[in-house]
Order: sequence, then C-alpha cells, then structure tokens
Amino acid sequence: MAALAQAASFGVVGLGVMGSMLALNLAEKTGENIAGFELDPSKAKAAEAKATKEGLGSAFKAYTDLKEFVDALTTPRRIVMLVPAGKPVDSALAALGPLLDRGDCVVDGGNEWYENTERRAAQFSSLGLHYVGCGVSGGAEGARHGPSLMAGGPREAFDLLEPTLKKIAAQVDGPCLGYFGSGGAGNYVKMVHNGIEYGDMQLIGEAFLLLKNTQNGKGLSRTTKDCARIFDKYNRGKLKSFLVEITAGLLKKRDDRSDAMLVDQVLDSCGSKGTGKWTVQEFAEKGVACGTVAAALEARYLSALVAQRRRFASIATVGVHEDLCPRIPEAVLEDALLCAKICSYAQGMSLIRTTSLQKGWAAEPDSVLRCWQGGCIIRADLLKDFRKAYADDPSLENLLMHPSIVAILTKDRIHAWRAVVGVAVQRGLPVPALSASLAYYDSLRRPYLENASLIQAQRDCFGGHTYRRRDDPDGTHTTQWLA
Repeated sequence: MAALAQAASFGVVGLGVMGSMLALNLAEKTGENIAGFELDPSKAKAAEAKATKEGLGSAFKAYTDLKEFVDALTTPRRIVMLVPAGKPVDSALAALGPLLDRGDCVVDGGNEWYENTERRAAQFSSLGLHYVGCGVSGGAEGARHGPSLMAGGPREAFDLLEPTLKKIAAQVDGPCLGYFGSGGAGNYVKMVHNGIEYGDMQLIGEAFLLLKNTQNGKGLSRTTKDCARIFDKYNRGKLKSFLVEITAGLLKKRDDRSDAMLVDQVLDSCGSKGTGKWTVQEFAEKGVACGTVAAALEARYLSALVAQRRRFASIATVGVHEDLCPRIPEAVLEDALLCAKICSYAQGMSLIRTTSLQKGWAAEPDSVLRCWQGGCIIRADLLKDFRKAYADDPSLENLLMHPSIVAILTKDRIHAWRAVVGVAVQRGLPVPALSASLAYYDSLRRPYLENASLIQAQRDCFGGHTYRRRDDPDGTHTTQWLA
C-alpha cells in the first residue's frame, strides 16, 4: 500500500480485531488519514486489505516499524492502544514513550485495571505526556460502527481527544461518550459496566435454564426454539436490551453438524477475562454489596468444573417432589427477570457513586447512564427510567429507592420474582443471580436485620470487637456475653 498523501491525524497501536475495526471507524467518521501499528506483519496486511475492501484504503496505512508510525502522525500526536492489559501495555509504552514529544497523548482502550492506568498516567505526566484510560464497549461491531466510550485522565488530554471521539462513538441522544474524571476513572466505569454485564448475562442464562427445565401451560417442556420466541417477546417489552435481543437471535441458530440448535451443542463451561473478578474485589474493597455480580462470577467458576459436576450428578440426591413443583408461566419469569436486572444495575451504580465521591471524580450517574445508552453491551431501554430517576434526585444513594423505580417493582412483579425463585429451589435448579438479587432487595427493604444483630454480638463475644446499640448508635459497647 502506498504511503499516505498527508500525515495521519490519529494512530492506532494493535491491529487485532478491535484495533483494526476502530481504525476503520476513525477513517470513515473523521474523513482524515489514520495510521496503524502492528508487530505482526500478517495482521498489518489484513487491516490494510480490510480498509481497501471498504473503500478506505487511501485513508489508512498500517506500519510494522514503530518510529515510522510515530513520524507519520501530526502533532500533538493522538494514539490509541488496543493491546492486552497488563505487561503487554507496559511493553508497548516502553517502546513508544521515547519516540513521543511533550504534549502528545496516548489512550489505553483496553480493559485495564484502573490503578495501572493511574500509575502510567503519573509516569507520563512527569515526561510532559498525556495518558488517558478509555473503556471501549461494544465488541468488534461497536468498534467499527460506534462504541460506548468511557474516558478518564487529564482534562486537557480529553479536550484534545473529544472532537474525534464524539464522531466515532455510538449516537443515542448525542454521542455515547463520557469523561469521568482524572486517573483511572474511565477504566473504572468500564470495569463496573463489565460487572453489570456479568450479572445480566447470568440472569438471562438462568431464565433460559428455567424455561428449558419447566413445563409450559400444556405440560410440555419448552424447546430451544420455544425459548427463542419467548426472548423475542421479552425484547418487545420492558426487558428490551441488547443482551435479550442477541439471546433471542442466537437461540435460533442451527448446528451445521446436526439437526440440533447450536447453543445446545456448546459446552456448558463459561470463560472470563478478569474484569468480573476485579469488579467483585472492588465492591469488597469499598464495602458495597454486590450479590448479583458476585453470584454471576461464582456461577462461571462452577460452570468450569465440568468433569466434577458430571461425576457429582451421578451420586447426588436430588430430593425433588414433582407434585410440589408448579410450572413457571412466561409472563411470571419476565417479571422476575426484570426485577433482578434492575438490582444488577443498582449495585453497579452504587459502587460508581461511592468511588466517585471518595476520589472526587466526575462520574455522575446521568453521564454514566447516557454513555451506556448505545454501543455498549448493557444498553437497555431501562436506562431511560434510570436516567429520569437520577435527574429527579442526583444524590440518590441507591437506584432502588427512587419512587419511579419502586413503581416498576410492583407488588405483582415481586410476587412473581419470589415464585420463580421458589419453584427453582423446589426443582433443584440453580438460580444464584436471581436468588442473590432477591436477597439484595429483601435486605434493603427490611428496617431491622436480626441476623446482623446476632453476628455483631458473636463478634463481640469471641473477639471483643464491640457493638453499637439501637438506642445509642453513636456509642460503642462491649459485654461479657457468656459470664
């Protein structure tokens, strides 16, 4: 491919699936020249071929020499990296940093641990360089046509990037782009997004398991094809979302090796790349409850024990009494899924609020939710309801506490939720996220938790950890409980 006629206005390091797609998005939406860098010559060549195929060949060039790549960029240079998190990022920066000039800006667009971003930002700042952590959500399709972008770092660096990022972001009531504060704020919001994603995916998976293992109104077990129709129906209602939409679609895919549906041939073992674990660890660090997200992470770990589960299934006692196990109507499951889904978002928003206040970030609820309305994996119609709630009360401690959300969680829907969890328990069907969401809801709604009183008494009894009294909440007390 011939050299670019003019210098490139933006550079992309890492031309794998995400990087090459983002480079094409930049070339198309900005109308400017874009340069890419890739160590693997075959990936560089493939990215150029893709650009040519899409009619963008004259606006994109891939380099395999890092200095040539840097020299091809206008100054101040704007470079986004899409390489695996951790050591690969440090290696890339070690090679890239010495070639940059003061005022240049590097953006890490990967799923990086936010404290790594803050460490790198401090190192770059000492050299007069800008470092921005920007979560990119939406997968390859989003990267190509419009992702959700969650940025954090120096404000002056974001100002340098913003005009371009606005053009390439998903567009729903404006660009799905947010600036959430200094340091690793952008990576943090993306991390929480992924935690909510874990919860939402597990909830949908549990709904599928329940549909497949309970009867319809005619006493027949539902097929995968039936389930596809049901999720299609759900996606036309209050549950309308990207994840429900793609679930309906993938349940319709037939296996090209047999007459079965493809999803039924997929090994029942979930993978994870670490962001779910980070999110649960961060919930624990900040002392914020995360029942749904934690249950989803644990469910993935349990799913991976395929051989162990197969062995235990052959010896375990089921203890199910079919006469005591009613069916689960589609509408009842829909209500349960809706209620539990709201809890997953409520937990994530509570963590963002807590950390943003502690660190002085600008991760306001409305700006976070607006950023998630398009492009990202957890986009859903419900976000409109959530934005209205926070617009009415920006200081809302927990999403569940706003009257408009309480109005969604009607008595009938809560009753349906309890019924679904109850039937699942009676049938021996694991629904950890649906159950954890319900426990989260029930814990929040109780004015007194007797179990907490007892646990604190136990702690004081064996460890002298003290306790507070209901009639003296500001004082501390200790007692010789067994004297």
